[in-house]
Amino acid sequence: MSSDKIEREKETIHTMISIYCKGKHHQAELCDECRSLLLYAHQRLSNCRFAPDKPFCKNCTVHCYKPDKRQQIREVMRYAGPRIFFYYPLLTLKHLAQGIKTNLKLLFQHA
Repeated sequence: MSSDKIEREKETIHTMISIYCKGKHHQAELCDECRSLLLYAHQRLSNCRFAPDKPFCKNCTVHCYKPDKRQQIREVMRYAGPRIFFYYPLLTLKHLAQGIKTNLKLLFQHA
C-alpha cells in the first residue's frame, strides 16, 4: 500500500473515531480513550507488514490489533460506518472504491 493509501486510511479512521466520540462520548474533541485508540490504529497502519498490497484490516489474514483494541475499533466502525457518508460523502466513496479495487485485484490474482 503506498504512503498515499496509508494516509487515506489514517484519515478515514480518524474521521470515524471522531464521529464515534462525538456521538457516544459527546465530546467536541477526541476524549483520552478515543485519542489512544486513534494513535494505536495509526501505529498499526504505519507498521503494516503487508504494505504496499495491504487489504482493509477486516479482510486481512493477520490481525495485528490486540483483542481489546480490535473490539473497540469494531464498535467504532459499527457506529460510524452508517453515519460517515452523511458527514463526508467524498471520503466514503474513495474508501468504497479502494475496497472494490483491492477485492478485484485479489480476485484476479487467484484466478
